[in-house]
Amino acid sequence: MILGAVLAGGRSIRFGSDKALAEVAGHSLIATAVDALAGWCGHVIVVGRETAPAPTLPDWPAAGMGPLGGIAAALRHAQDAGYETVLTCGVDSLGLPDDLPTMLAPAPAYLADQPVIGLWPASAAAIVSAILESDGRHSMLAFAEAIAARPVKSDHKPANINTPADLAAAETRHRL
Repeated sequence: MILGAVLAGGRSIRFGSDKALAEVAGHSLIATAVDALAGWCGHVIVVGRETAPAPTLPDWPAAGMGPLGGIAAALRHAQDAGYETVLTCGVDSLGLPDDLPTMLAPAPAYLADQPVIGLWPASAAAIVSAILESDGRHSMLAFAEAIAARPVKSDHKPANINTPADLAAAETRHRL
């Protein structure tokens, strides 16, 4: 069974307000991300927020660790709850490919253009935790390299929303 995890711990500095609550076609980005993962996953959580349209977890080991803090929390939870893999996306990942889990199987793999969109083995929890507790690079690509994750190229490019202009462009492009 796959655990879905929406990474929502960012500060939305470039967006200017809480982008998780920004709306496209009458739905918040966070609700859209949860709904997308719910179509593929047995259960969905939101990491890095206290309130969301799904159960929440704090980033691990602390807030402000970037996407790896969200992935670490999700993998640790998945391992404790008996999930084999975790499918992750950012709160702003609009327009995910319809066949995303198939594209990324078997884990570990991630979309080459957006490494936060990935399928990760729960067994990698110790590796991501060690990266976050080290003085080395705390990047998605450092984690992907450490677990030999495959970058998957796709002609289908999900939105990556960082500014209000990105949101407007995504709404036009994805017509949700």
